[in-house]
Amino acid sequence: MIRHIAAFTLAAAASLATAADEPKELNFGIIATESTVSLKPTWEPFLEDMAKAVGMPVRAFFASEYSGVIEAMRFKKVDIAWYGNKSAITAVDRAEAEIFSKVVNLEGQEGYFSYVVVNQDSPFKSIDDILAKGPELTFSLGDPQSTSGTLVPGYYIFAQRGVDPQKAFKRVTNAKHEANALAVVNKQVDAATMASDVYDRMSTSQPDKVAQLRIAWKSPLIPSDPMAWRKDLPESLKSKVRDFFLTYGKTPAEKEKLAKFKWSAFRPSDNNQLIPIRELEIAKKKAETEKDDKLSADEKKRKLDELTMQLDALKKTAAK
Repeated sequence: MIRHIAAFTLAAAASLATAADEPKELNFGIIATESTVSLKPTWEPFLEDMAKAVGMPVRAFFASEYSGVIEAMRFKKVDIAWYGNKSAITAVDRAEAEIFSKVVNLEGQEGYFSYVVVNQDSPFKSIDDILAKGPELTFSLGDPQSTSGTLVPGYYIFAQRGVDPQKAFKRVTNAKHEANALAVVNKQVDAATMASDVYDRMSTSQPDKVAQLRIAWKSPLIPSDPMAWRKDLPESLKSKVRDFFLTYGKTPAEKEKLAKFKWSAFRPSDNNQLIPIRELEIAKKKAETEKDDKLSADEKKRKLDELTMQLDALKKTAAK
């Protein structure tokens, strides 16, 4: 009897300790794919629903660059965040982030695309047209931590062709997806990268602007955006957050809110989602190294062997 009472007391104490460990509010990091003014009306209703589900306020954290959200998570100023895959790699490696979910688009796909867009008045119909006139043109990439704005076009457009974008164009800039689109519309740049989901959202919110764009290049499918929390959050809180995400989007009101993101649901995920993107990063580095004439033969071989070992290790992880 005494043992049962003691066991009950310990269980109750553990439960109370877990509750006491939970923060009083959550800070939700939102990467800067668009301006804060554009993002706020979409995210705030969703975060209000999340606050009700987890039983505490959920504050939006906006930063002008992707790295701002990563660093905020690193220093525990952000608890949960929406990332792109490339920025999630940095968050996992530097900020103890842990992926728990990923988005599903309105068509049911667990992925999206990178675009290169030009103005409808532009004579360029393809990426080869753009590269042929590169020395006369201004090209805008995304944030350096952007998967669809920088990494994917960096590999499929430039690394595979052995092209250095800094040398291929008159000028290369970096901006958010929305800003890139508007710069093309306003003829401030000749071509720019942007994510297909941002293009789709702008088709609803700024159809007059999107009507002035033409897609000159489309990437292979990119794994959908992950949601990640700080690994050290209490398990009881993680459970509430996971339940909210994986059951959200069932009611008409919830479907309407998700549709503003061009999403339909969330599905379970983990850090293994990042393996294809890590492989892409290594493949991009290998292609750049192979074309680097400044390296000696021995130095080039050493770097390529090192990258091949990293790639092999990732493939073994994926096979498991």
